[in-house]
Amino acid sequence: MTEKDTQQQVAEEVEHEEDDVVSQDHSQQVEVEVHNEKEAQASTVSFEELEGQIKAIEVERESLNNQLLRVQADYDNFRRRSREERARDSQFRAQELVENLLPIVDTFSRALQSKAESEETQAFKQGVDMVFKQFMSALETEGVEVIDPFQQPFDPHDHQAVMQDEESDLEPNTVTEVLQKGFKLNGRVLIPAMVKVRA
Repeated sequence: MTEKDTQQQVAEEVEHEEDDVVSQDHSQQVEVEVHNEKEAQASTVSFEELEGQIKAIEVERESLNNQLLRVQADYDNFRRRSREERARDSQFRAQELVENLLPIVDTFSRALQSKAESEETQAFKQGVDMVFKQFMSALETEGVEVIDPFQQPFDPHDHQAVMQDEESDLEPNTVTEVLQKGFKLNGRVLIPAMVKVRA
């Protein structure tokens, strides 16, 4: 072979290699474009999926937040009710005992209304009066109040009318006589006062 043939052959080989390189570059470029297009589609799908997941998470968060607020409100209500019940229980803890002691108050009152005819009975009556005052002081410490509505307007919540008075000079619906005193414990009527009322 001649030198010219060799050069031509080398030139053809170089040209052929250049075509191969161009062809490879083109096919790689096409592959990159296809790959980029697939990634773009995949990222679009995953972005939409992410948006959906974010919305679902936000809905769940809102639901959990509402549930938390309800639980907190229920707990606050429970604490308030418990506090009120404890206060009510402590306020009326002595109710049964007081109700059992109130007949003794009536007995003391009747004993003190009796007349002392001698010096000895007068001294005895003074001693009973001192014990009665001490007893009433102890009851007042527990929240017991005496209902003594003489010459006050009749109140059906605190008084029990057992008689009517037609002859009194007081205004109608006024207590003219207290037949038996009533008692309250911390504002709650235990025994209403038995009264005579002006008709």
